[in-house]
Amino acid sequence: MAGNTICFAFEDRYNAFLHVCAKADHGKGKLAGIGIAVKDNISTKGIETTCASKILKGYIPPYDAHAVSLIKNAGAAIAGKTNMDEFGMGTSTENSAFGPTLNPADVNRVPGGSSGGSAAAVAAGMVRMALGTDTGGSIRCPAAFCGIVGLKPTYGRVSRYGLIAYANSLETIGPMAKNVTDVSLLMSVIAGHDKKDATSYDRSYSHTPKAEIQGLRIGIPKEYFGEGVDPDVASVVQRAIGRLEELGAVTVPCSIPSMEYALAAYYVICTSEASSNLARFDGVRYGPAADTKKSWHAAYQEIRQQGFGPEVRRRIMLGTFALSSGYYGKYYAKAQIARENVRKDFARLFTNVDVLCGPTMPTIAFKLGEKSDPLSMYLSDILTVPVNLAGIPAISVPCGKVKGMPVGLQVMGRPFEDERVVDVAYAYEQAVKS
Repeated sequence: MAGNTICFAFEDRYNAFLHVCAKADHGKGKLAGIGIAVKDNISTKGIETTCASKILKGYIPPYDAHAVSLIKNAGAAIAGKTNMDEFGMGTSTENSAFGPTLNPADVNRVPGGSSGGSAAAVAAGMVRMALGTDTGGSIRCPAAFCGIVGLKPTYGRVSRYGLIAYANSLETIGPMAKNVTDVSLLMSVIAGHDKKDATSYDRSYSHTPKAEIQGLRIGIPKEYFGEGVDPDVASVVQRAIGRLEELGAVTVPCSIPSMEYALAAYYVICTSEASSNLARFDGVRYGPAADTKKSWHAAYQEIRQQGFGPEVRRRIMLGTFALSSGYYGKYYAKAQIARENVRKDFARLFTNVDVLCGPTMPTIAFKLGEKSDPLSMYLSDILTVPVNLAGIPAISVPCGKVKGMPVGLQVMGRPFEDERVVDVAYAYEQAVKS
């Protein structure tokens, strides 16, 4: 078996990993001999999985997530588990209970979140590929901030079995790598139906990226270049779109009116689902053992207060409030109506265009500690959350730099047209290489 073992001997200067597998076996297949990093909210049999939270410290899953089983079956080796915002709640990987991850492009800046550890590991060359998860931009944000490629698949195209739930109706597992070809390769392994996930579709992915986009109609939503978007970032992305035009694509100005409500709707829905999902971490089923000498209520409160970080506690409370009697209709029900309007806006646009393009993030990676106010952090998600509300695919591909920091071009497509957004990203990537 020694000939099928990979030894991992990289230096983690960025706190990208929470656990490194010193060595791991690999098999035969598409991913033979490739070490892949796995975000720490994706279950790995026999390897500690904490969601970067104290409440799950020491938890070792007895099973692999479906996506992990697939990459192992394809010959990959698990390089380790990557750092993240606790339970996926954040845009910077500063909310980890085990310290922030640093951006390899500038260690004074955040790598983005919540899949910041996966992005940093790829960007620093510690691994060739990584699995991340995307609930409101958590693959695309760190991909943009670290200068790599990240794909948020169509909801249901990759099984969520074994993904420790934060917001079930929004989140998905997806691939991250330095180039579009590797992202597409990893996607071809993890996509497809899984009988253990009732939300997964029987839509496999077997695609070799193509750079031909002649005649492709690209919608340019004005909201993606509006208030809150750094003019320098917008300029870099507009130049990238111009490059796509040079390749034969046609741009079409358009608008997404529901963008005005998307961010608020997203945070009501995701916190409500988090409130329900995280109720299981009570010191009985999961988490440190509760003090049985105390009353149930006191023990439960103590476990959760000590185990959850401030951002997780904040979102649980916001979600509990939104679902409470007298407020459900005022907040949660209205948020679902707004979500449907977002979905309808995308569906309307896709009758006239093939993809939509804009910046992935409104700014470059910000400095560590810069966004101490939760609201300013939430506003960073304005360009990514609509995709999750609608369940459509989107990819972030590096398209230039501002002040020496990477900028991402976001390509969004119709449901289950992941191949098309990959092709557009690939066409751009190949054009700037030549």
